[in-house]
Amino acid sequence: EVQLVESGGALVQAGGSLRLSCATSGFSYDDYAVGWFRQAPGKEREGVACISSGHGDTYYADSVKGRFTISRDKAKNTVYLQMNRLKPEDTAVYYCEYNGVRGQGTQVTVSS
Repeated sequence: EVQLVESGGALVQAGGSLRLSCATSGFSYDDYAVGWFRQAPGKEREGVACISSGHGDTYYADSVKGRFTISRDKAKNTVYLQMNRLKPEDTAVYYCEYNGVRGQGTQVTVSS
């Protein structure tokens, strides 16, 4: 069974940093990509970053490029999202997703 559990969300001031973690089980990173998405109240879900299967190529939304970094640790079965220079518009619930399955999400709130 595929499972993903996000953690690391918090309240942080603008300009600060957070690292989100996505603990995974039930699948191999060699089979499908893992992505981070976010959804703010009243807004559509937005793809934030993705790490491909195999070589682990990374992709980012323009809104976070240069500030966020996605990575994975196969030994720990965990995918990370390092978020730097956070902005109030980054406030959202962040989810990781694998092949259509997502976790419960973790809240990130950035105060101005």
